Amino acid sequence: MIFPDEYKYVGVTKALPQGTEEPIYFLTEYLVEERINSEKGSPEYAVYHVNKSGEGFLRKVESLELLASGEEVVKYDRELNIKDRTLLIETALELCKGKVNTVIFTGVDRHVTIVHEPDPSSILEIEILDVAPPEPAWLSQVVRRLEASGIFGDLEVRFTEKIIDLRQFEGENTIFPCSSSGLEGKCLDSDVLTENGHLLVGCEISKTLFETRFPKLEYSFVNICPFKSEIVVPSKSFITRCCRSEKSGLVTINGFEGAVVHWGASEYQVSEAVRKLVNRLRGKGSEEKGSEEKV
Repeated sequence: MIFPDEYKYVGVTKALPQGTEEPIYFLTEYLVEERINSEKGSPEYAVYHVNKSGEGFLRKVESLELLASGEEVVKYDRELNIKDRTLLIETALELCKGKVNTVIFTGVDRHVTIVHEPDPSSILEIEILDVAPPEPAWLSQVVRRLEASGIFGDLEVRFTEKIIDLRQFEGENTIFPCSSSGLEGKCLDSDVLTENGHLLVGCEISKTLFETRFPKLEYSFVNICPFKSEIVVPSKSFITRCCRSEKSGLVTINGFEGAVVHWGASEYQVSEAVRKLVNRLRGKGSEEKGSEEKV
């Protein structure tokens, strides 16, 4: 796949440089030629890779390598956010049928870029691992808002969701950590227990609080902490949350690399965690290796 890192590397012309005497802008790595098909009277395109030499703003063209032309190239008919690399790759995949192998995209700012022979394997899948209610799950809601803002556009990521519905445990004898969830049952923050036989659905902190408040009661326990749970378990690279801030950072759970944010993390902290995880997965950085925890 050829997909320039920045649209500033793509130039557009209606007249190719003649010979090697006509200079070209120093940033231009790819050149889109727009021409009129003499038979159809409609625009058609050719895309070239530019080999150049020299210094300064204008460089000498050594050669133009044709990548695609004519029926191999289509121009997308709507303006898109061309900083959203996943969107462009997925859109190009839909258009690259038959002879077509290259798509020209125009951004909302009228700049142009190309995707040649789109490759979906370049897109990283990250699982949003969370519990509900409330609905939508808090972490999923935050990630989707950030995704819509375009903040992950350069990362080439796709998010999927694995949300564990805690309503499956609702009942008169079930204890949940907090009444704000709206789950049907009793809650550690508002109810007093006097009988054995309750089911506590929570994390290690919930377990400690239960045993501190009701030290003589017998109970069963469903752990929903992603570090120790049997039901909140990642199935691929992931982002999840934990109520213990010291657990935040890059981790490995169930053999998958992921990022953990605090239960009350801000949008900025979530976006930063996703970026650090992507850098780790792509081998671009070693952020927070010292705090990594494997489970």
